[in-house]
Amino acid sequence: MKRISLDGDWLLYGFPEMESPVRHPGGLAALTEVAIRARVPGNVELDLVRAGRIADPLVGDNIHLLRDLERHEWWYTRTFETPNAALGRDRNVELVFEGVDCLATYWLNGEEVGASENALIEHRLDVTGRLNRDGPNTLTVRLASPVLEALRRPFDPSMATWGFGEDRLWIRKAAHSYGWDIMPRALSAGLWRPVALVVHDPDEIDDLYFITRSAGAGTAVLDLYFEVSTDPAHMLDLGLRVHGHCGSSTFDTCHPVRFKAGTVTFSVPDPQLWWPNGYGTANLYEATVELTCGDEVLARRETRFGIRTLELARTEITSPEHPGEFLFRVNDTPILCKGTNWVPADVFHSRDAERIPRILEMAADLGCNIIRCWGGNVYEDTAFYDACDRHGMLVWQDFSMACARHPQDPAFLTAIREEAVTVVRKFRTHPCIALWCGDNECDMLFEDPALNRITRETLPQAVHQADPFRPYLPSSPYISPASGGKRELRPEQHLWGPRDYFKSPFYTQHTAHFVSEIGYHGCPNLSSIRRFIDDDHLWPWWDNTQWLTHSTAPAMENDDRRFRVKLMADQIRELFGTEPDSLEAFILASQISQAEAKKYFIEMTRLGKWRRTGVIWWNLIDGWPQFSDAIVDYYFGRKLAYYYVQRVQQPLCLMVDEPQDWHARLVAGNDSNRDFAGEYRLWDADTNETLLEGAFTSDANANCALGRVPISRSDRRLFLMEWHCDGAAGGNHYLLGTPPFDLSRYRAWLHQIAALPPGFAAATIGH
Repeated sequence: MKRISLDGDWLLYGFPEMESPVRHPGGLAALTEVAIRARVPGNVELDLVRAGRIADPLVGDNIHLLRDLERHEWWYTRTFETPNAALGRDRNVELVFEGVDCLATYWLNGEEVGASENALIEHRLDVTGRLNRDGPNTLTVRLASPVLEALRRPFDPSMATWGFGEDRLWIRKAAHSYGWDIMPRALSAGLWRPVALVVHDPDEIDDLYFITRSAGAGTAVLDLYFEVSTDPAHMLDLGLRVHGHCGSSTFDTCHPVRFKAGTVTFSVPDPQLWWPNGYGTANLYEATVELTCGDEVLARRETRFGIRTLELARTEITSPEHPGEFLFRVNDTPILCKGTNWVPADVFHSRDAERIPRILEMAADLGCNIIRCWGGNVYEDTAFYDACDRHGMLVWQDFSMACARHPQDPAFLTAIREEAVTVVRKFRTHPCIALWCGDNECDMLFEDPALNRITRETLPQAVHQADPFRPYLPSSPYISPASGGKRELRPEQHLWGPRDYFKSPFYTQHTAHFVSEIGYHGCPNLSSIRRFIDDDHLWPWWDNTQWLTHSTAPAMENDDRRFRVKLMADQIRELFGTEPDSLEAFILASQISQAEAKKYFIEMTRLGKWRRTGVIWWNLIDGWPQFSDAIVDYYFGRKLAYYYVQRVQQPLCLMVDEPQDWHARLVAGNDSNRDFAGEYRLWDADTNETLLEGAFTSDANANCALGRVPISRSDRRLFLMEWHCDGAAGGNHYLLGTPPFDLSRYRAWLHQIAALPPGFAAATIGH
């Protein structure tokens, strides 16, 4: 196929929809004086900022000014020449819109050619025979107001949200755009992903889907599902020829093709398996697939895939009498999952593509082996899953629904099914995808979640239709009928609770096998705060409208999420017994509080292996400038927690367990497929007294106790530890005792903590 990009400069018109002077693209010609230049991919707000029409929404309280634009309609238009390749009679031509936010009508040369109502998936319009042979073509897209469209829809008592954003229930755009506790209300519009004209060849390989059926004993057995387009006259002599290689491993196979779609089965000797980060190499095969007719190659397609088996072993409930599980196994190996929840990369999603590679590099640097794509977000594009494949990061993929009871209307169910099938077909060949999950926290809004036809009927049917070999989970957290709604019986849980001291009983006595959400607040760096808070609002934090705006709260009036600013102060006071009276000290104390909490949550999971099998903390980076649980702020400023998480997520980590019987255990945690042997030392930060040291061995994928240190809970001490294995060094620390700790004392300790391998610059923390 030939792809002609239609990205770049377009013209953009915007009007209040109820007062719009335009009903057809022809009416735009008389309004050129109100047009501004637009970039595609783009969002209208970014174009308005560039044109000087609005102030930067990321700064101060400006985000609230976008409410005036919610009832606008937007018209995009541009011209383009017809490529010669599109003029052949045997060529089908499509306009492909990879992301349109959201309610769109499309015209080509003044003729309506389609409509769409979903910002989350691509849309293809057949324009075969509709392009001008002589002269340019004019393409126009009208985007209607999602708020006004929601007002036209029926609502029932069965539909609900958690107190905000009811206008999102019918509209298929990212839920966070209606306002969230991590994102502002910004009902953006735009052609936010690329636009292209696609000219199809008469013969094409339309789809390839590699499935690992088994991988063991030196051989892997794979299925390759294919779908092709070709002249029916070729069907008597068609074949599929496949070559693949990964390092020294190669395979070649040929099969006859009797129909446009089918599945071929073949073996790969001595396969190079794909492994999650830390457990081995994320091996990827380069494959060339050719559609042949006799000796002629009709079509060729190149792709990548991984050979790996994956299962999710889970039970409906867990209890002391009947212990359950929630465990991922890859290549028959249990995986201790450590990773981050993936939230919007940017409030304006046209900027996602430029931010995502850097964010994923940080996730790999942190030692993440799993990412949970949260249901309040968009679906990421192919490049995201390609990168996760390369980095060996499992992807837990929510479908795009969160914290709501959506319509159970038959038409809505059909739309959700079409969306799900589109998404699953697009990404199913990626080895990184571990799980399709129905939604985020929607079960928690139902008295009987089993009545939610979306996640109990529509989505599992769609997954079975398009990807029948991957696990499906109805919701996160999933509330099974057997649990009776009791949190403590759920094998997989979100642990938010009172957000008090991170070693309170809520965190230490939870019953989850797998924690898929858990977080703790931490203030951004001062240099970042200065970029989004005006100078006269920098300090103090209380009674500060700009700090409240960036806290974030979906609505400013009477919104209980406004407590999140005070939450940082409360968590500081909980750990240090007092609240600093300067912004610089407040930032440092907040970052210490967050870093110790995030570190503890991960260590708590690792020390509980295999009773505990995974933790997906909230979260890596902000999608807009704010005060939040992220360990990296919007401007890529790393908080202290980044460095603490990096240390405790490495495959080999020495950790001190919580005191018991007047002692604290030192444990070597090994989350890998190899044995380790090396030397270690544990010492007191204040006296430099060696408390434990010696040689140690650590068996693959297991914990090993190295010794015990006598302690008293009334002490407030810092233990430091360092180890050396195979020429590499690692370090960690443990904060002993109960609050309050002295902030000035911890500030001095921080330099010793930073000096442990891998080191970081203590003087930069908070700045």
